[in-house]
Amino acid sequence: MAWESSRPVPWKRLMVQWAVIGVLVAFVSFAFTDNRDAGSYLSIFLAGFVYVGLGAVLAKFGYTQKSLKQIRAEAAAAPPRTVGPTTRAKPAPTKRTSTGPSQQPRKKKR
Repeated sequence: MAWESSRPVPWKRLMVQWAVIGVLVAFVSFAFTDNRDAGSYLSIFLAGFVYVGLGAVLAKFGYTQKSLKQIRAEAAAAPPRTVGPTTRAKPAPTKRTSTGPSQQPRKKKR
């Protein structure tokens, strides 16, 4: 798809996603590492601008993320998958599958 300046950019959605991801990354970094450097948390904040910027560019090219509501609606509308026995016939026995010398009981040694 080509760039189209009239396509809307979901700014609110991008900002909310950035906030959630940023808070989770900051929490994990603070709770599970010994990293207490403010520069690391500033980089998480600055990475959000990159995330939102790339999301805006992708939106202008026509990419739209599906919401969970849309995904659930598509799954409900899809025909149910059936899992059942196969109707394929059993293949004819071959030298490797038939009872050959390796399948016969061993003779007792005297």
